[in-house]
Amino acid sequence: MNRAYAAPAQQPPAELDGLLLWPALGLLLLGLVMVYSASIATAEGSRFTGGQPAYFLVRHGVFLAIGLVAGVMAFQIPLRLWQQAAPWLFLGGVVLLLLVLIPHVGRSVNGAQRWIGFGPINLQPSELMKLFVVLYAADYTTRKLDDMGSFLRGFGPMALVMVLVGFLLLKEPDFGGLVVILCIATGILFLGGINARVFGVLIVVLLVSFVIMIWVSPYRRERIFGFMDPWQDAFGKGYQLSHALIAFGRGEWLGVGLGASVEKLFYLPEAHTDFLLAVIAEELGFVGVCVVVGLFALLVQRSFAIGRQALVLGRVHSGLVAQGIGIWLGVQGFINMGVNMGLLPTKGLTLPLMSFGGSGIVTNCLALGILLRVDWENRQLMRGQQV
Repeated sequence: MNRAYAAPAQQPPAELDGLLLWPALGLLLLGLVMVYSASIATAEGSRFTGGQPAYFLVRHGVFLAIGLVAGVMAFQIPLRLWQQAAPWLFLGGVVLLLLVLIPHVGRSVNGAQRWIGFGPINLQPSELMKLFVVLYAADYTTRKLDDMGSFLRGFGPMALVMVLVGFLLLKEPDFGGLVVILCIATGILFLGGINARVFGVLIVVLLVSFVIMIWVSPYRRERIFGFMDPWQDAFGKGYQLSHALIAFGRGEWLGVGLGASVEKLFYLPEAHTDFLLAVIAEELGFVGVCVVVGLFALLVQRSFAIGRQALVLGRVHSGLVAQGIGIWLGVQGFINMGVNMGLLPTKGLTLPLMSFGGSGIVTNCLALGILLRVDWENRQLMRGQQV
């Protein structure tokens, strides 16, 4: 055959999705830089840190290194093994949520008992539980695909499990973690084909339950009132939000420059954790915030695209895991950004992949490793179909 008329050789698919890997690494590295910038003043002025300016940078760097190693290890594990381990991981997460409530085992910070201490390291079980719920809900939905139209056989067992998890999280209390976990579970059930009428009733029940939990809790009511008008009590219940808004206002288009934030100088509480985006807005401006939002949007889009590809290939559990991770990163990122921008009431949720916190960073990296594994297995299957 004349080579001029030969069909071009079909290129095999790449091993990894660059549109997933590079934005994730970009957020992790930008988070490392911004955690250092946001925490210098806090570290220098705290006796707990010994006045070392790089205290949080070093710890965050160590957590990030551990997380990357954990992510690489998670990537090596086939999804069928994750599916087999899902019920046991979920059960282990429930045990950890029980342990954190035991006096002298769980550590309390700012009135919330959410951590288990291991020497200088604090483990936050609710962060691990987000990943375990993704794996378990995906496994449960896969096993119950034929029963998704039934309330008792499809939705009932998962509802009971989520009630147990919700009760334990509210005892800490960790209302923000509960919201994220419920969004993950209900989102995966919805994607798995739960009965539309049952899903509609579920959403109504959850909304009513959230309103009741807020109304019967004085400190949650105060947060709602502070959110509605933070300037009415700018030195009280509206303090965090008012200073976050000041940081956004000072940043304007291009920011005041990296390291030049004023709000992080003991004005904005939790600047390196819950309100890291406000420091980014002040130092890097509107452009910097748009970059962060754009990278998160790309991550979520790729998660759903990878999940959809897995479903097309008949890999239901893998597809639901990928989309569950997308729901997790999207919902938690949206809530944190909304709180920082004054669009949502103040809630103690970190910005995934970026905020300071060992449990969060390591768990996020584990999730990314699993997500990359789903994509890799998709590509290997497509490669095999082309041969």
